[in-house]
Amino acid sequence: MTDKIYNVLFLCTGNSARSILAEAIMNRVGNGRFKAYSAGSQAKGEVHPYTLDLLRRTNFDTGFARSKNWDEFAEPGAPEFDFVFTVCDNAANEACPVWPGQPMTAHWGVPDPASVEGSEAEKRLAFSEAYRMLNARISIFTNLPLASIDRLALQKRLDEIGQTPDTEIDGAA
Repeated sequence: MTDKIYNVLFLCTGNSARSILAEAIMNRVGNGRFKAYSAGSQAKGEVHPYTLDLLRRTNFDTGFARSKNWDEFAEPGAPEFDFVFTVCDNAANEACPVWPGQPMTAHWGVPDPASVEGSEAEKRLAFSEAYRMLNARISIFTNLPLASIDRLALQKRLDEIGQTPDTEIDGAA
């Protein structure tokens, strides 16, 4: 066992929903073994109100939640990341800054709940679904034997987590 705390960055375009949810989940599920952050390539500057509401309803302190540009984490003095995960397809296809420390990366695409149109219930359901998917993936990730797995095998597992069909994620949650 190692006492290392792994720094994890979740990236999205707007940093108002999925990446904020992932940051909150990782900081809870990671049990002190992980320190999560989130950012966006084109940060909206505010967290989506449904994101904040969902987090409050699931007993998260939302004081951490702030929409910020990923440039903030490419500056000197920023945390050095062990893992960087994109959670939206747009961010996965963009040219990312060079992250110090050569972090392992993977794409864990989740549908954008903020883009869902429909009734209030349909919109809130989309946020709950994004939370469910991220929680399942993060739970799988945090249970990997990081200290004893080689880098190539770990990269394979990270990629597999992001490609897990919803039906398999349901069972892992």
